Amino acid sequence: MPTDQPPVYWPPRTGGRYTAVHTGRVRLTEFWARMNKQFGSSYAESFARDQVLAGLGGATVETALARGDDARTVWRAVCDEVDVPARER
Repeated sequence: MPTDQPPVYWPPRTGGRYTAVHTGRVRLTEFWARMNKQFGSSYAESFARDQVLAGLGGATVETALARGDDARTVWRAVCDEVDVPARER
């Protein structure tokens, strides 16, 4: 991602509201809704920023989304990492 462009994949930190950005495959608003449901809004952001996931090639959620990984792929990596039940995937 060019450094002169703002990161469009990371949600703004304004009252837990996320910008409706679409990658062409999965809405990031749905991704963040699932993250918030699984972890709570505060921990979801922390997890995304700090947790390195093997399923993302050793990247964090934040890094994977910023480099353009599909949100569905990132969600599946999160699910595998924390054993999210199948009905929540």
